[in-house]
Amino acid sequence: MMTTNPQNKLDSSKSVVLKPAHRLPLLISGLGVILLTLPESQWPGITLTIFGFFLLIQSFILRLEFTPNDLVVWQLGKELRRFPFKNWLAWRLLLPQLPGILYFREIASPHLLPILFDPLELESQLKLRVGDLETPKKTQN
Repeated sequence: MMTTNPQNKLDSSKSVVLKPAHRLPLLISGLGVILLTLPESQWPGITLTIFGFFLLIQSFILRLEFTPNDLVVWQLGKELRRFPFKNWLAWRLLLPQLPGILYFREIASPHLLPILFDPLELESQLKLRVGDLETPKKTQN
Protein backbone atom coordinates (compact mmCIF):
# COMPACT_ATOMS: atom_id res chain seq x y z
CA MET A 1 0.00 0.00 0.00
CA MET A 2 1.16 3.58 0.57
CA THR A 3 3.92 4.74 2.86
CA THR A 4 4.56 7.97 4.67
CA ASN A 5 8.04 9.39 4.64
CA PRO A 6 8.62 12.31 7.05
CA GLN A 7 10.76 14.04 4.43
CA ASN A 8 7.79 14.07 2.00
CA LYS A 9 5.38 15.93 4.27
CA LEU A 10 6.06 19.36 2.82
CA ASP A 11 6.74 18.31 -0.77
CA SER A 12 3.62 18.56 -2.95
CA SER A 13 5.16 16.29 -5.59
CA LYS A 14 5.13 13.31 -3.17
CA SER A 15 2.22 11.26 -1.84
CA VAL A 16 1.49 11.39 1.89
CA VAL A 17 -0.78 9.12 3.92
CA LEU A 18 -2.17 10.71 7.08
CA LYS A 19 -1.86 9.02 10.44
CA PRO A 20 -5.15 8.08 12.11
CA ALA A 21 -6.37 9.98 15.17
CA HIS A 22 -8.96 8.42 17.44
CA ARG A 23 -9.92 11.54 19.44
CA LEU A 24 -13.24 12.27 17.72
CA PRO A 25 -14.67 8.72 18.00
CA LEU A 26 -13.56 8.45 21.62
CA LEU A 27 -15.01 11.87 22.45
CA ILE A 28 -18.37 10.97 20.90
CA SER A 29 -18.44 7.52 22.54
CA GLY A 30 -17.55 9.04 25.91
CA LEU A 31 -20.32 11.61 25.60
CA GLY A 32 -22.73 8.80 24.72
CA VAL A 33 -21.70 6.79 27.78
CA ILE A 34 -22.19 9.87 29.99
CA LEU A 35 -25.67 10.38 28.52
CA LEU A 36 -26.49 6.73 29.30
CA THR A 37 -26.09 7.49 33.00
CA LEU A 38 -28.76 10.19 32.96
CA PRO A 39 -32.21 9.18 34.27
CA GLU A 40 -34.05 10.52 31.20
CA SER A 41 -34.39 8.68 27.92
CA GLN A 42 -31.39 6.53 27.09
CA TRP A 43 -31.83 6.70 23.32
CA PRO A 44 -29.58 9.74 22.81
CA GLY A 45 -26.80 8.01 24.77
CA ILE A 46 -27.25 4.74 22.88
CA THR A 47 -27.26 6.57 19.55
CA LEU A 48 -24.12 8.60 20.33
CA THR A 49 -22.27 5.57 21.70
CA ILE A 50 -23.04 3.49 18.61
CA PHE A 51 -22.07 6.38 16.31
CA GLY A 52 -18.80 6.84 18.25
CA PHE A 53 -17.95 3.14 17.88
CA PHE A 54 -18.76 3.33 14.17
CA LEU A 55 -16.34 6.26 13.80
CA LEU A 56 -13.73 4.40 15.85
CA ILE A 57 -13.91 1.44 13.46
CA GLN A 58 -13.67 3.86 10.52
CA SER A 59 -10.57 5.46 12.05
CA PHE A 60 -8.86 2.06 11.93
CA ILE A 61 -9.91 1.05 8.40
CA LEU A 62 -9.88 4.36 6.47
CA ARG A 63 -6.81 6.25 5.29
CA LEU A 64 -6.43 9.58 3.51
CA GLU A 65 -3.69 9.92 0.95
CA PHE A 66 -2.63 13.21 -0.57
CA THR A 67 -1.17 12.61 -4.02
CA PRO A 68 0.19 15.43 -6.20
CA ASN A 69 -3.22 15.77 -7.92
CA ASP A 70 -5.87 14.13 -5.70
CA LEU A 71 -7.16 13.41 -2.23
CA VAL A 72 -7.69 9.63 -2.14
CA VAL A 73 -9.77 7.78 0.48
CA TRP A 74 -8.63 4.20 1.09
CA GLN A 75 -10.59 1.50 2.91
CA LEU A 76 -8.62 -1.58 3.97
CA GLY A 77 -6.10 -1.00 1.18
CA LYS A 78 -8.67 -0.51 -1.59
CA GLU A 79 -9.37 2.84 -3.17
CA LEU A 80 -12.80 4.01 -2.05
CA ARG A 81 -12.98 7.48 -3.59
CA ARG A 82 -10.74 9.99 -5.38
CA PHE A 83 -11.23 13.77 -5.17
CA PRO A 84 -9.14 15.57 -7.84
CA PHE A 85 -7.85 18.93 -6.60
CA LYS A 86 -8.67 20.50 -9.97
CA ASN A 87 -12.39 20.10 -9.07
CA TRP A 88 -12.10 21.77 -5.66
CA LEU A 89 -13.66 25.20 -5.16
CA ALA A 90 -13.07 25.70 -1.41
CA TRP A 91 -12.17 23.97 1.85
CA ARG A 92 -12.26 24.68 5.57
CA LEU A 93 -11.59 22.87 8.83
CA LEU A 94 -14.56 23.31 11.16
CA LEU A 95 -13.71 23.14 14.89
CA PRO A 96 -10.34 21.43 14.35
CA GLN A 97 -9.37 21.76 18.01
CA LEU A 98 -12.29 19.60 19.24
CA PRO A 99 -11.55 17.71 16.71
CA GLY A 100 -14.01 18.57 14.05
CA ILE A 101 -14.95 18.25 10.43
CA LEU A 102 -13.27 18.84 7.09
CA TYR A 103 -15.55 20.69 4.69
CA PHE A 104 -14.62 20.93 1.05
CA ARG A 105 -16.60 21.84 -2.01
CA GLU A 106 -16.07 20.39 -5.44
CA ILE A 107 -17.65 21.60 -8.64
CA ALA A 108 -20.33 18.90 -8.37
CA SER A 109 -21.06 18.87 -4.63
CA PRO A 110 -19.96 19.75 -1.10
CA HIS A 111 -18.43 17.15 1.26
CA LEU A 112 -18.15 16.88 5.05
CA LEU A 113 -15.66 14.41 6.51
CA PRO A 114 -15.07 13.82 10.23
CA ILE A 115 -11.46 14.43 11.14
CA LEU A 116 -10.30 10.89 11.90
CA PHE A 117 -6.70 11.80 11.10
CA ASP A 118 -3.97 13.95 12.59
CA PRO A 119 -5.58 17.41 12.30
CA LEU A 120 -2.27 19.30 12.11
CA GLU A 121 -0.95 17.05 9.36
CA LEU A 122 -4.29 17.32 7.54
CA GLU A 123 -4.22 21.11 7.68
CA SER A 124 -0.60 21.34 6.54
CA GLN A 125 -1.27 19.06 3.55
CA LEU A 126 -4.39 21.01 2.60
CA LYS A 127 -2.50 24.31 2.78
CA LEU A 128 0.36 22.86 0.75
CA ARG A 129 -1.83 21.41 -2.00
CA VAL A 130 -4.95 23.63 -2.13
CA GLY A 131 -4.08 26.46 0.27
CA ASP A 132 -5.35 29.15 -2.07
CA LEU A 133 -8.85 27.63 -1.81
CA GLU A 134 -9.08 27.86 1.99
CA THR A 135 -12.26 29.63 3.07
CA PRO A 136 -11.34 32.25 5.65
CA LYS A 137 -13.08 32.26 9.02
CA LYS A 138 -15.66 35.00 9.35
CA THR A 139 -14.70 37.77 11.74
CA GLN A 140 -17.26 39.43 13.95
CA ASN A 141 -17.62 43.21 13.70
